[in-house]
Amino acid sequence: MKRQREEKLGDVIRQFMRDAGIETPYNEFRLVQAWPVVVGPAVERYTEQIFIKGGVLYVRLTSSVLRHELFLGRQRLLQRLNEHVDAQVITKIVFI
Repeated sequence: MKRQREEKLGDVIRQFMRDAGIETPYNEFRLVQAWPVVVGPAVERYTEQIFIKGGVLYVRLTSSVLRHELFLGRQRLLQRLNEHVDAQVITKIVFI
């Protein structure tokens, strides 16, 4: 029996997740899990809450100084987080 179409397993899984409607929630979960890896343990220590709603990443920090520093570099941080999960998951970061 000859195969008609060969595809990579990763592509098949990605297409299945897209068809099932779970690709976006999965990528959001991965991005939240990537926060400590991308920002490092020092920033993670001051992170109180992190969640995504409507393509916006909300981060609650306990340090106002750190909040301001991250606010100034939020575009680069946004880019690094999206690159880490290899998808355009968030379009904006809000520090609260």
